Amino acid sequence: MSDTDLMALYSRQLLALAADIEHLGRLDNPEGAAERRSPQCGSTVRVEVAMEGGRIAQFAQQVRACALGQASAGLLGKHMPGPTLDEVQAARAALAGMLAGGPAPEGAFADLAVLAAARDFPNRHASIMLAWDATLAAIADAATRA
Repeated sequence: MSDTDLMALYSRQLLALAADIEHLGRLDNPEGAAERRSPQCGSTVRVEVAMEGGRIAQFAQQVRACALGQASAGLLGKHMPGPTLDEVQAARAALAGMLAGGPAPEGAFADLAVLAAARDFPNRHASIMLAWDATLAAIADAATRA
């Protein structure tokens, strides 16, 4: 990876997101929890949720990830609480599609476009998806406990 590639990948905006992750920590009484780990880099994200009326009412995350994983978790945290399972699934699918070469997400999750610079680095995609996968698994965990 050239220095130019690295500069494009690790933009100031992306690094700012990585440094400003919202909802860090744990919930007092989570209804669902899940942890996901990237075997490629060892990054881990743990998510805890509480649901109300089909929406995420409370959200917390613990993020031990590379800058890209942190930026992705930072973007996810900016949308919490509030989304439904379907909204999180759609945003995750749009993010994965963009990383695979598709269009940038539109609508409420259009800010995920900042991660488009990682398209050409498939070895980083797993870390970018961690927070989203952990969130979906935490929602599923909450559903099984209800």
